[in-house]
Amino acid sequence: MTRIKDWMDEFRNAPASEGLGIARTLVLSAVVGMVAGLGAVLLVSLLQLSQWFFLGCLANYTPATPAGEPEMFRHLPAFGGEVRRWAFLLLPAVGGLVSSAIVLKFAPEAEGHGTDAAIEAYHFRGGKVRLVVPPVKAVATALVIGTGGSAGCEGPITQIGSGFGSAVASMLGLPVRERRVLMAAGMGAGVGALFHAPMAGALFAAEVLYRDLDLEYEVLVPSIIASVSGYAVFSKVFGFHPLFETPENFFYRPRMLLLYILLAVILAGGARFYTWSFYRAHDVFKRLKIPHVLKPALGGLLTGIVGFFFLPAIGSGYGVIQDALRYEPHFAPGAGKAAFMLLAGVFALKTLTTSFSVGSGGSGGIFGPAIVVGGALGGATGIAFSGLLPSWSVPVGAFTLVGMVAFFGCAAKTPISTILMVGEMTGNYRLLVPSMWVCIIAYMLSRKVSLYRSQLPSRFDAPVHRGRMISGVLNSVTVKQLLEAHRLKCAFITVRGDTPLNELVDAIAAGGQTVFPVVDASGAMAGIVSRGDLREVLTSDPMLRQTLMVDDLELQHHGIVTEADVLNTVLRILDSEDAEEVVVAAGPGRSIPIGIVSHNDVVEAYQREISEAR
Repeated sequence: MTRIKDWMDEFRNAPASEGLGIARTLVLSAVVGMVAGLGAVLLVSLLQLSQWFFLGCLANYTPATPAGEPEMFRHLPAFGGEVRRWAFLLLPAVGGLVSSAIVLKFAPEAEGHGTDAAIEAYHFRGGKVRLVVPPVKAVATALVIGTGGSAGCEGPITQIGSGFGSAVASMLGLPVRERRVLMAAGMGAGVGALFHAPMAGALFAAEVLYRDLDLEYEVLVPSIIASVSGYAVFSKVFGFHPLFETPENFFYRPRMLLLYILLAVILAGGARFYTWSFYRAHDVFKRLKIPHVLKPALGGLLTGIVGFFFLPAIGSGYGVIQDALRYEPHFAPGAGKAAFMLLAGVFALKTLTTSFSVGSGGSGGIFGPAIVVGGALGGATGIAFSGLLPSWSVPVGAFTLVGMVAFFGCAAKTPISTILMVGEMTGNYRLLVPSMWVCIIAYMLSRKVSLYRSQLPSRFDAPVHRGRMISGVLNSVTVKQLLEAHRLKCAFITVRGDTPLNELVDAIAAGGQTVFPVVDASGAMAGIVSRGDLREVLTSDPMLRQTLMVDDLELQHHGIVTEADVLNTVLRILDSEDAEEVVVAAGPGRSIPIGIVSHNDVVEAYQREISEAR
């Protein structure tokens, strides 16, 4: 028993960069992935049970689903008859109220959409997510979506998966850095499992943390391990197949790139509208002077009112997109106009219902609805192009699929992972070229807008990297480079040993220099004297400035650097000496002063390097 305990202590305490530490990261990543996969199974099961009871039994409404989504409770009997539209005036409000009460009672941080909370935990909370969050998030999300709320379960699964990763790291007492890594790995595993897209899920976890085209490289390998194991567990239960079924249309005419450019422009504008609408609703609900628990109920009521008139605007909406992927323009006369109106309605009204359901504080994701809204906008655009250019044979299904991934990629600032997502969630890699084209163009057109407010611009801005970034940048710049860039060699004053203190005091008063090289007649430096040294002498007897010379002071030899030193060395000397400036010396024995470098010079050099590196 003692031997096992000793081995466990060694396993837990091994440095992350050594063999046992690396093995620990890989093993724990796989464990986190499997647990996240089980969490995804639980979430989908709860969601489908909730939909069967509330939508199927009470409202007699069975929403369409994508071809690859499991149908766990469809065989169970429901009440039958026509759709009870009046039920949608009550069900989403009840779901919002009950889920809100559960969240506020047990885990207030599980409110709203989950991905933003996971990003915030990574950057600002040391990757810490309470263990109570995953089960509370799963139950609350199942209630919101199952009663007709317009939300997705992909956002919540990021919080659920990240919660499991954080819990594993906390139970083992791992350092904060490894807790962050396992938290992100759990996030990627959840997304990879639900979308049947393990590679995209892993890359999503590394990419979604930042707004710019940047990746959190240290989480990439653990996220791949976790995402594969999570996908394996989830697919073992629900089957190894793509989420969506697609026709065999693909990019085969270069001229189609022109239409895809227009699609990218439209999607970028749509993503701006979707983001603005969501946060506008979020801010309005936040300011409402009503009990907090009632806000999701009000959002559910507004969602139900829209759903009463337009059923595709409620629930997940994936079934509508599956139908659009199968769309052919010659189904029936007039089908194009009807399909266009349906998809345009989904884009506009599902944007509103998502803003009501999740923006009010309801538990659910905005990831899934963004996929649906983007697919609807892409499909509607494809139908419009098909009508305007009948000879071009525009593939509406392809426009729908590209619209799905490009819309979310530009809104969430994750273009690379969503490009990969195309092939994985459809099993069709023939749309990779237009997806790359549209994703990147739409991303560049909407760089200032993001669905996730907790995203930071890049790793340079991340608290977790701040110390390493500063040290790395300062170690890459030498004093010589700084002097040449700022032309500081001629911008300093030296004094002789026989200089009266009066003159030195006047020199300090006349300029900003705080440290002075003391040189002899040949220009060789005997030492340095600082403003602090002078202050110590004159504080004891102000009249000494009339009688003493610089030679009468105790000269210092610590605040001296060479051109070969890096700025990190300069900063270390400034801190240790509590100084504002150091003297740069050259020649044998560092005897010739050639410049002065201040703390502000180092800061400006750092900022310039960071600006150039972005």
